[in-house]
This record gives sequence, structure tokens and C-alpha cells, in this order.
Amino acid sequence: MPKIAIVQAGTVLYDKAATLEKVRKYVEEAAENGAELVLFPEAFIGGYPKWNNFGITMGTRTPEGRQEFKRYFNNAIEEHSEESEFLENLAAKNNIHVVIGVVERQASTLYCSVFFYSPQGYLGKHRKLLPTALERCVWGQGDGSTMPVFNTSVGNIGTAICWENYMPLYRMTLYNKEIQIYLAPTVDDRDVWLSTMRTIALEGRCFVISACQYLKSSAYPDDHALRKEYGNDTVLIRGGSCAVDPLGTVLIEPDFTQETVRYTEFDLSDITLGKMDLDVVGHYSRPDVFQLTVNEEALSTIVKK
Repeated sequence: MPKIAIVQAGTVLYDKAATLEKVRKYVEEAAENGAELVLFPEAFIGGYPKWNNFGITMGTRTPEGRQEFKRYFNNAIEEHSEESEFLENLAAKNNIHVVIGVVERQASTLYCSVFFYSPQGYLGKHRKLLPTALERCVWGQGDGSTMPVFNTSVGNIGTAICWENYMPLYRMTLYNKEIQIYLAPTVDDRDVWLSTMRTIALEGRCFVISACQYLKSSAYPDDHALRKEYGNDTVLIRGGSCAVDPLGTVLIEPDFTQETVRYTEFDLSDITLGKMDLDVVGHYSRPDVFQLTVNEEALSTIVKK
């Protein structure tokens, strides 16, 4: 029966070192409380700069916005980096799986990614396939090569980031990979998010765990325009982390009031209770009528022949 810690907390924006210290604190707390996996929200390292427009309007960009992006870019992390090694060592030292949303930098492009670590080392990543709305101006698109479901001692784990959870074909891909613990790091703090997580749990007959940031305006540096405008106590992202079982029962109700760590524990064999009458990639499918083609090749603009 895996025990999972769900971190509902916010980034220290533009302060990578302070954010990593928060990660250390929460990983150690989760391990001390017997968790085998700890899930952090979307873009926890690097940050989700809520209400920041980077000086972008239709057809125009500002010099100030470019400087803002430079500041954001410099706080992203790379896949094989000092920061990633820190996370890897943290997972090993505390004998825990760490699944964490990061702003990933590769060359001159940023991606919204999730990095996976086991006590034995780095497992791999998932890149958000399609950033939403203004996110597309600061994050690139992932491709089909980073859609893993990892078989771990906790169970089969994979992730869909924020509004990727509204991509039914991606969900089907994860179900087909026999996902058992469906991890949904997000910054979507709306009331309707819980209904989305319940739908996925019922559809995929899997355990669904969602971690959302809890972020106040004080997360911005003292000199930042948004900090000056909104002060210290304006809530920018209000949380709402939750957990649901394969029959749609809510195991953890959303909390919209605070930064916190929540815990859930369940029996993976209960997935069978749901699969009895619904397996959307098995006995409740019609491959003679519907088939999904998935391209899992890594794509590059430059192809050498």
C-alpha cells in the first residue's frame, strides 16, 4: 500500500537556491512521515509567474518584458545539471521517489517538464505537449518521446501536466501503458479541477493524485513590480490539491487556504475493482472502430542523413 505525499506549496520566484531548499524541506518531511513518493506541483522549480505578462501584447513585445524573460530563463534548470544531481541525491538519501514540476532549459528554449527520481537514481522526464495560452510565449512544446510510465516499487507512475489532462488522446496513451498512479501536477486552482480528476480516475480506473501550487504575491522578489503592486498577501494560486480512487471516491478533498502537505495511502489491487466493468484500452474498447496512432519519436528541426 503506497503512501504518497502531496506538496501544496509555491516557488520562491527568481530564487532557485531558496526553492531548492523548500524542496529539501518537504522531501525530508515526507520521508519522515513514511511516504514512498512525494509529488510537487507544476513548474515548482523555475516557477509559475502568475499574472506576469512578460510585456507581451498582440504584435508587440517590450524591452522590460525581454529582461523579465531573461530573469526567468536564468532560473530554469537543465536535465543533467547540478540542480538535478541535488534532487537525485535527495531522493536517494531519503529513500523516496520524487516527482517534481520544473521549468527545464535546453539550449535557448524553456519547457514545462516533470522530472522523476527514484531512490536508485534519475528515471527520466515528461515535457508538456502543449503549453496553454500565454504559456506558449515562454515555453516550447514537448514531443511524443517523453511520455513515460515508469514501473517502480510504488506502482506504475506517469504524469499529465495541468491542461494536458484535457487531452483525451494523451490520457488514452497513459492508460494503454497501464498507468496505476496518475500524477497531475498543476496550477489550475479552480473548483472544477476536482471534477476533472474524478473523471480521469473513473475513465482510466487508476488512482489520480494532483498537486497544485499555493502561491502568494510575496513569492516575487521585493523589487518586482507585481510584488509592489499586490503586496505580500495576495493569493495568486490558491491550491486545491486532491486525490481520487479508481471508482471516483475522493480520498483527499481540496484545501484552498494554505501551503501544506497532504498524505494518502491506498491499495493498488483495488484497481481491479474498477477494471471489472470498464477498461477503456481493453474489454471496453472497440479497436475495429477506433484506433489511436501515437508518434513517440524524438523530433528535431535538423535531421542528418
